[in-house]
Amino acid sequence: MTVVHAAQALTPLGWNSDVRVVIEAGRIVSVTPGTPSREADEQHAILIPAIPNLHSHAFQRAMAGLTELRGPTEDNFWSWRDLMYRFAQEISPDQLEAVAAQLYVEMLEAGFSRVGEFHYLHHDRDGRPYGNIAEMATRLAAAANETGIGLTLLPVFYAHANFGAAPPREDQRRFINDVRGYERLLDGCRAAVKALGTGIVGVAPHSLRAVAPDELTAVAAMAGDAPIHIHISEQTKEVEECLAWSGRRPVDWLLDHNAVNEQWCLVHATHMTEGETARLAKSGATAGLCPITEANLGDGVFNARAFIASGGRYGIGSDSNVQIGIADELRMLEYSQRLFHRARNVMAAEGRSTGRALFQSAAIGGALSLGTNPAGLSAGAPADFLTLRRESTALASRKGDDILDTWIFTGGNSLVDCVWVNGKKAVSGGRHHRRDEVARKFAGVMRDLSAL
Repeated sequence: MTVVHAAQALTPLGWNSDVRVVIEAGRIVSVTPGTPSREADEQHAILIPAIPNLHSHAFQRAMAGLTELRGPTEDNFWSWRDLMYRFAQEISPDQLEAVAAQLYVEMLEAGFSRVGEFHYLHHDRDGRPYGNIAEMATRLAAAANETGIGLTLLPVFYAHANFGAAPPREDQRRFINDVRGYERLLDGCRAAVKALGTGIVGVAPHSLRAVAPDELTAVAAMAGDAPIHIHISEQTKEVEECLAWSGRRPVDWLLDHNAVNEQWCLVHATHMTEGETARLAKSGATAGLCPITEANLGDGVFNARAFIASGGRYGIGSDSNVQIGIADELRMLEYSQRLFHRARNVMAAEGRSTGRALFQSAAIGGALSLGTNPAGLSAGAPADFLTLRRESTALASRKGDDILDTWIFTGGNSLVDCVWVNGKKAVSGGRHHRRDEVARKFAGVMRDLSAL
């Protein structure tokens, strides 16, 4: 049994003082406010839930910062994708494991407790499956085990280059499966995460352009009660091609043809009409927002104001992993809305803290989308939480929601002190306990990749 005592803690009912949290077997047994600390308690000033990162492509961490060179024509998502495909052709299983471990250390140091790994780099360089069809997934599970991050593995079904079941491109060969092969891959992924104890495996039809309708039905049925994630409406070109193919926009088509509910996470959903926005909100699905990547790739701005007004649920992810930070993602989300609407405090209801609204929504939506409900500092929830540095000048004299507003809008990762995942402390004093060893391996991989 572990006990953590906090001078201030954010519970589902709000901020409380002198909060004693008892943890056993990776879960919270009790949360008792107004209780003095005891001699054996680990004492902290500010305790808040950790946040799930609902959307990540781990291998792309190795190319962060390497695509910011203007090409001969106007750069956009599709030119970036071509560069990413070339990079994806080179990475080996050993390299993927080292890159993922580095990424997961960075996520933990930022306060993320679990990652939704939207994993589509399946096969060997020539496109043939490894002897273990889930070899790459096994390496992601190994990285999660080494670092201690919670893992919801989302193996991607990818079969086509575009709408209408267009044949895949040659540079997509490492991603491609048919339904039968994907079923074997899914079994391998489940075996890979079994040793993690808290690992979860969902399914991830990549997108409407990469999955034919009958394949989407088959893959979604394989989920059982596990999460279902899909990319959708990230780019205007995608919307136009979906209209040409089906006569319907992507979100409308998906909702018309599938029983979308709380199991589902629609990643990006950037370009929606008011009608699509309301329908998505009412479906119960989570919108998986990746504000930094969406800005980096020039995707566009999510229709957040209308989505929230319709009761929509959202969470955040780091997607291409060009930058890792809870505060950074939430800040970018709010600031994109401010620029679009030319207004302030867009993501909060009247009289509410914007930081609190962003933080709690991301915690709830992330937990639901990754299959780990309930979320937060409450009895029965996973013991996933973090502390912030009271000694930081940024947090001097801050109380209650002012803490979150300060962290998100003026602070960042430097304010994160300790992080627990399933009751085990992975980060102390802002440093992961395996930071140095993991960084050395990552540096070696980067040297090897840069020589290619």
